[in-house]
Amino acid sequence: MNISLPPAKDSNPPDGGYGWVVVVSAFMVMGFTVAVLKTFGLFFVEIQQHFEELASSTSWITSVTVAVFHLGGSSLCAQYTHRTVVITGGLLAFSGMALGFFGFNMVWMYATTGFLQGLGISFSWTPAISIVSHYFSKKRALANAVASAGECAFAFMFGPFFQWLISQYGWKGALLIIGGIQLNVCVCGVLMRPLASSCLLKARHCETETPPGNSASRRDKDKSPITHKTFNWMLVRRPEFVLYAIFGILAAMSFFVPPLFLVPLSYSLGIDESWTSTLLSILAIVDFGGRLLCGWYANLHVTKTIHLLAMTITLMSTSLMLLPLANNYVSLAIFTGFYGFFFGTTVSIHITVLADVVGMPEFDSALGLFMLIRSTGGFVGPPLAGKLRQLTAKYSLQEERGMVIQAEKIWICTQISPFLAQEYLSQEVHKNSLNSLQNTLLPLFCVISEIPFQQETRDERQGSHV
Repeated sequence: MNISLPPAKDSNPPDGGYGWVVVVSAFMVMGFTVAVLKTFGLFFVEIQQHFEELASSTSWITSVTVAVFHLGGSSLCAQYTHRTVVITGGLLAFSGMALGFFGFNMVWMYATTGFLQGLGISFSWTPAISIVSHYFSKKRALANAVASAGECAFAFMFGPFFQWLISQYGWKGALLIIGGIQLNVCVCGVLMRPLASSCLLKARHCETETPPGNSASRRDKDKSPITHKTFNWMLVRRPEFVLYAIFGILAAMSFFVPPLFLVPLSYSLGIDESWTSTLLSILAIVDFGGRLLCGWYANLHVTKTIHLLAMTITLMSTSLMLLPLANNYVSLAIFTGFYGFFFGTTVSIHITVLADVVGMPEFDSALGLFMLIRSTGGFVGPPLAGKLRQLTAKYSLQEERGMVIQAEKIWICTQISPFLAQEYLSQEVHKNSLNSLQNTLLPLFCVISEIPFQQETRDERQGSHV
């Protein structure tokens, strides 16, 4: 069923008012879901020792969680309200942790703490971010940054708190208590009041700022009706969305790996267990600061969000490249702080960039599809990291660091290139066919790989466009 929309000039989301209550609710949801996932590394060694499994086998718990988490609960919001989906997510998250308390075997952990927990996070996180984007337009970047900062604030407290729970009640008892805490997601869901019908239609019709000639802006103007459907698969025919989805896959492969293996890494360096949880707290607090600072800066509209995101990814990759140089608590804490800050700046705006890429009329469907595509990266990331840990254990420390540094150089190239290509493509979409995409990507890879001739060529090409 199609619904005709009012003219765009009247289509403004509330941009405040009760929207800030929704932001606070989303802030809490982030804390009770993603913060738990980010601090799950404290359980990693406990579960590994209990079942006497390899690191690669144990990491499948987080892998399943991350993959299911990215399935995209926002698609259900087309059929049901955001409130209903979030409440359902809270119940599923509780069920996953409560059933994980029994801990019969690793398969049981995959199904409960992995699958059910991931499904609960998916049903809670994605609709929470989605409804915030509907309530805000001009302040969308700031609102999303504040909401997403919830996972950092809670992770800062959860690190030492979970360590205490494990020491007092064991890892199984800790899971049961955490599941009870996650029931608060249902309370947060109740506060996510749907927009009035007229406001919702206006919010969906609202267009985000896009460069002149951007295909996303053009399509938004041409499409006045809204059709409720799970996924709009036509988005895969839009090159800008495909390039952004490539970033999503690569990002999901690595986003949750550093927090997961930070605890085992600290143990391998001989750091006392009492200091290990503080690393997660450091990671959380600088992550929190990075999100708020980047959200505030993005709200000033001084720099395009797509350019800002590309810069933060480069800095985050560089900090990861230097992480293997850490050999004690102080150096590990310093590198963790740099990584956490730039991770926060990246996460705070990547959903806002998606809204810029596809436009608000397609945002709900695009977010669900984006998360679904991104799940492939989240599924293989943690086990791949665990497998690499097993393989590199055979080499000397110097050789292992060299391998990591080379891998990070490749990772920087693969992360940054889709963004630069997307920006170039958005400006040239009326002049060039999709066959020119290959000619756009190859010079970008060479530039980041420090080939002088290609660097000059790209600079001259950028100068000609300016």
